[in-house]
Amino acid sequence: MVFTGISIVNYKTSELTIKCLSALAREEKIFKVIVVDNDSQDGSFEKILDAVFLEGWNNWVTVRQSGHNGGFSYGNNIAIREFLMNKQVPEYFYLLNPDTVIHEGAVSHLVSFLEGLSAVGIVGSRIEDENGQALHSAFKFQTCLSELDRGFSLGILTKLLRRWVSDEEIPKTAVKTDWVSGASIMIRREVFEQVGLLDEAYFMYYEETDFCLQANRAGWECWYVPASRVVHLVGQSSGITNEKMTKKMPAYWFDSRRRYFLKNFGQIHACCADLFWLIGFISWKLRNLVQRKEDKNPPNLFKDMLLNSVFFRGGKIKPIKNQ
Repeated sequence: MVFTGISIVNYKTSELTIKCLSALAREEKIFKVIVVDNDSQDGSFEKILDAVFLEGWNNWVTVRQSGHNGGFSYGNNIAIREFLMNKQVPEYFYLLNPDTVIHEGAVSHLVSFLEGLSAVGIVGSRIEDENGQALHSAFKFQTCLSELDRGFSLGILTKLLRRWVSDEEIPKTAVKTDWVSGASIMIRREVFEQVGLLDEAYFMYYEETDFCLQANRAGWECWYVPASRVVHLVGQSSGITNEKMTKKMPAYWFDSRRRYFLKNFGQIHACCADLFWLIGFISWKLRNLVQRKEDKNPPNLFKDMLLNSVFFRGGKIKPIKNQ
């Protein structure tokens, strides 16, 4: 098996990170791990470092301090750059969330898939909840049409827009897809060499979608590989879950969404994406009131989406950082 570099970015989840490393410890060590503590300021760095030495993992795990909480891309890029500067540069880079636990063979399945298909640049795992239930982790790129579908949440519209929206059914076999969950994603070294590192202007969310889109435009394929199974304790790091949310969506989620559309599709498309979602959500809200269905969306979602839209926040974005 070829050499793989694994990046884990920790932010105030030291116990989960140690549990994640424990699962990796059971795998064949054809990899090295760099854990980046993203300025947790809660003793995480020291706790993880102590665990690495106590468990005897120091021959394959390195722990670094970022010095600044710059988000998911920022933390992962620290590890990626260090791997790229090593004498033995990894063929593949595996980005793994700290709030995950891999099943046996999860890493090797991804490596084997990349080894078998040279046109594939990115692969992602089957993501499961704690009960082993598969979660959606293979998607189509978001466009103004997918935002129209998200806003309306109407079955007949979803069928009409099937070409542009993600499938509801979770694949049981390996399939080519647009993008995969950043909780467990492996990337071929040549992809970074061609399109650059992760865009650090995203604090959290949409960064993996953006990266997969850049790779896609450069000619690389992305595949979902369910033989690689990873348990994801959803929301442990970010607070955003698949269940009914009682807290408002964080500002960085809206910032990331707006950046994704502006950067990749331009102002007109971004305006359409916001307008379609807002109109659709009003329609859904009215239907919901008539049908008396429970609203599982975060509080003040419409107001927050409106105030963070291109119409209120403008159409300028920060330049891509540290490529």
